[in-house]
Amino acid sequence: MTNIKDIAKMAGVSVTTVSRVLNHHPYVSKEKEAAVRKAIEEGNYQRNINAVHLSKGKTQLVGVVVPFLNHPYFGMLVEGIANEAVAHNFKLVLIQTNYQENREIEALHMLKLKQIDALIICSRSCEWEIVEDYISYGPIAVCEEAGGRSISSTYIDHYKSFTKALTYLHQKGHVKIGYCLGRRSGDNSRQREGAYRDFMKKLNLPQVQGYIFHDCFNLEDGEKVVQELIRMEDPPTALLVSSDQVAAGILACCNDKSIGVPDKLALMGFDNQPISRMMNITTLHIPLKEIGRKLFLQAINANEVSHEEMSVTLIERLSV
Repeated sequence: MTNIKDIAKMAGVSVTTVSRVLNHHPYVSKEKEAAVRKAIEEGNYQRNINAVHLSKGKTQLVGVVVPFLNHPYFGMLVEGIANEAVAHNFKLVLIQTNYQENREIEALHMLKLKQIDALIICSRSCEWEIVEDYISYGPIAVCEEAGGRSISSTYIDHYKSFTKALTYLHQKGHVKIGYCLGRRSGDNSRQREGAYRDFMKKLNLPQVQGYIFHDCFNLEDGEKVVQELIRMEDPPTALLVSSDQVAAGILACCNDKSIGVPDKLALMGFDNQPISRMMNITTLHIPLKEIGRKLFLQAINANEVSHEEMSVTLIERLSV
């Protein structure tokens, strides 16, 4: 495989001159540049991009950790990140973890090995202590509140947003309210569970364990929720669902089972995904693309750690 020394010998110039031509240095004579370019073509020389990155100390790559690539929530986040990456001449390295901690650690290790310039974690599996062990190796940005840590964050307050949604459902006359979440662990889930517990306790509303559903991620999970509701003697009259995908699955199954929405069951989703617009689901709008854009800018800013809370907006449709 032809290397830079071979090209210099073929062109009859120094290695320094070849390097200047490769890096578009202005102070090279036209004759020498032509000789180098001819030697490059004849020798079929290919630059070792890893060596280039090593010499510059930059890869122009940003790692993006997501639990799933096929979920619309993370798809919109990544779209916002990717649009900003293109604008700044960066490429993305997508790392799907399936919420496996070891895969997230592998992504953090890529930062340590300088295989990427920065890392964005869209949904965290590792404990904070593990993530913080890597902040000396490069910028890290997360899509959750990280105030007080040397890790940038753009996030929504899930406690406040869940309380906002619960207040809306209660104002619509509902007292038997349940909710659906994705994973059982994670700070965001704990914030939502805390909001529900505090809200129901404050208003002296019934907290029924059977009204709480976990591991709800996609359309098919919505069908499982409806099957559980059908078996209940006293089901909830409203469900707060942390994903529009799941809410859409619940609504579709309710239509199949002739369960009137919102007469028998009121549904409120999250995210304001396109499917919620198509199916007229009341939801909370989360500006996911804008969050992704801000996360990217935080990730490439190695000189500053920042934290920004994004607001959510209630979108009233026909499911409540």
